Amino acid sequence: MSFQEMTSQLLLVSDWRTPEVPLSLRGLMQLLCGQFALLSRLPPPVSGCSARARRCSAVSLLSLRGSFRPLPPPLLRPGRSLSREKSSIDAPSQQRKLCRVMPSNMEIKAKVSDPTQFAKKAAELSQSEGTIIRQHDTFFNCSQGRLKLRDFMNGSGQLIFYERPDTDGPKLSRYSISPTSDPLNLQTVLSDALGVRGEVVKERRLFLIGQTRVHLDKVEGLGHYMELEVVMKPEQTVEDGQQVAEGLMQQLGVSKESLVTGAYMDLLLKGQKEA
Repeated sequence: MSFQEMTSQLLLVSDWRTPEVPLSLRGLMQLLCGQFALLSRLPPPVSGCSARARRCSAVSLLSLRGSFRPLPPPLLRPGRSLSREKSSIDAPSQQRKLCRVMPSNMEIKAKVSDPTQFAKKAAELSQSEGTIIRQHDTFFNCSQGRLKLRDFMNGSGQLIFYERPDTDGPKLSRYSISPTSDPLNLQTVLSDALGVRGEVVKERRLFLIGQTRVHLDKVEGLGHYMELEVVMKPEQTVEDGQQVAEGLMQQLGVSKESLVTGAYMDLLLKGQKEA
């Protein structure tokens, strides 16, 4: 049925709510009254009004059919949804509440009396001969933790900040790393800004055993040392990392008496003071 036909039928009755009006037409009028506030506020037919007046009211209501348009959606930037727009507005406050979790390692450092035997055991466990890496670390003055620039002597490097307790045995280390393709100029800038605490030059032989990085280091001025870095998984606890590290210590034949505290930089500075 067309809209004009519906209008004609409504004009023949005095009240569109009466049973005389087909159910479909009454549903249409109820829908209109429910959707548009203007229509829902109109009073019901009053007894005593002329049939002509009621018919005119019906015509007036139906004539509004083309004058209503749905409200336009809120103005959004191209390619943005309302939920994304709202989240972008709230983003600054959310970012202030978020605290970034630094990655962490469980670490052990020990003196190595027989580097050849240690390398043999590490090669068997990792099923590889290891990778040789040359490193020149520059430590800068820092109010908390340690900040060092690692130069790989090949035009690349890493700026590393880390925090860990100076104790022997397994210890948790939290760190942040930023790669650099210009370590020499970065070293100059940081030296001018912060001052240099000291330097460590070493040749590292890296073995990968499960989730652990095993280092056999030959450090200038110190000799041979080994490091275990258990790369912690998000679901692992400190106790889990300690178990992995201590188990690998036994497999590699590392004794508790050989464990050391602090970083190579601390050992070098301590040796300089004693000398």
